[in-house]
Amino acid sequence: MKIELAGEYGYRRILKTSVPAILMMLMSSVYSIVDGIFISNFTGTKAFAAVNLIFPAIMNVAVIGIMFGTGGSALVAMIIGQGDRQRANRIFSMLIRVMLISGIILSAVFFIFIRPVSEWLGAEGEMTDMCVLYGRICLVGTPAFMSQMAFQSFFMAAERPQMGTKLTLICGLTNIVLDALFVGLLGWGLTGAAIATVIGQCIGGLYPLYYFSSERNTTKLKLVRTRTDWRNVGQACTNGLSEYVGNIALNIVSICYNLQLMKLAGEDGVAVYGILMYIGYVYASVYIGFNLTIGPVVSYNYGAGNRDELKRLLRRSLLILAVLGTVLTGISELLSNPMAGIFVSYDPALKALTGRAIRIYMLSFMICGINMFVSAWFTALNNGIVSAVGAFTRTIVFEMGSVFLLPALFGLDGVWFAVDVADILALVLSTTLLLGFRKRYGY
Repeated sequence: MKIELAGEYGYRRILKTSVPAILMMLMSSVYSIVDGIFISNFTGTKAFAAVNLIFPAIMNVAVIGIMFGTGGSALVAMIIGQGDRQRANRIFSMLIRVMLISGIILSAVFFIFIRPVSEWLGAEGEMTDMCVLYGRICLVGTPAFMSQMAFQSFFMAAERPQMGTKLTLICGLTNIVLDALFVGLLGWGLTGAAIATVIGQCIGGLYPLYYFSSERNTTKLKLVRTRTDWRNVGQACTNGLSEYVGNIALNIVSICYNLQLMKLAGEDGVAVYGILMYIGYVYASVYIGFNLTIGPVVSYNYGAGNRDELKRLLRRSLLILAVLGTVLTGISELLSNPMAGIFVSYDPALKALTGRAIRIYMLSFMICGINMFVSAWFTALNNGIVSAVGAFTRTIVFEMGSVFLLPALFGLDGVWFAVDVADILALVLSTTLLLGFRKRYGY
């Protein structure tokens, strides 16, 4: 099935077009969670806490793929909208090459220094060894993971989002089967979980490289030989700066959460936060998939000068996201205890603590989808600076500040409330940015 970037996007078309990307992100989040489920239930709380301690640090490298993907696809889709497909292919190819080289170099550096990083994050003794073991295996596959994340955006720019969905399904099933084999059946613990993750990532990251450079490729995008134009690299990275800054900031904030939780609740607190991150990743994947769909459409219409369609896309997207936020929040409030039981059914006290944390923390998803969309909106308009300011302020200023201030007033509950307060403040900022730039972009 081919999806066109041109034409009017009514509610039905928006939903129909966004379903493949949303499913792709949902499946990606689910198979990421599988590691946590197997590790928690087969290797215990300490190993589970170790994974959740080191994983945000690894993601600081991996999110470069998101920056190149979102920023690059916005630039490429805009150029396609302007009618210059050859230039779009050259920029697409150059960005993929630069991203992969950067990923290999950064992964190698992190591989060397992962032990002191783990210790700085608060790991001690056996937990440090677990962080190093899991982290180093995952870093081997990090460049492929970066490629997988980048192509999630480029699949939509190529008008083939369903290809990303199918590929993600294959990766997810591979990871689940290998987790069951390596962790559940063979008892390889963290080593097995990490190997299963890397194999899935390699499938997801390497196949698109083959497809877009092969004769089987019938899309608008092709990997071609081209020279490096650092001006276009800089423009793409600036476009995707908000996604990069947002994810880096999120990982930094996650580290702060873990530091606070180690003081307030020890390893159990870190384990609970890890569960919140897994569930939150599933919820956020719905919004991310939606933004991956709408972003290239916005960029295309911006490049084509179709301001009326931009107005319609903005109005309809905000309404859809408000409905989605209500549904997701309702699910978390009703099913908090069963969600907690998936991970820690073996510990009633930890399960009760997790259930309460879910009910508080997941309230933020009522409005965070709108905040994420506003950031993606400005990225699609090729204004990465404004997008980055919104993303940075939401996480580093609002959420990090809340993480350190609220526990002094509300104890452990203050940690869970931090994201709720941050998203309320961020919604005010998002509204201000949309209104402030309305005349400039004509929406």
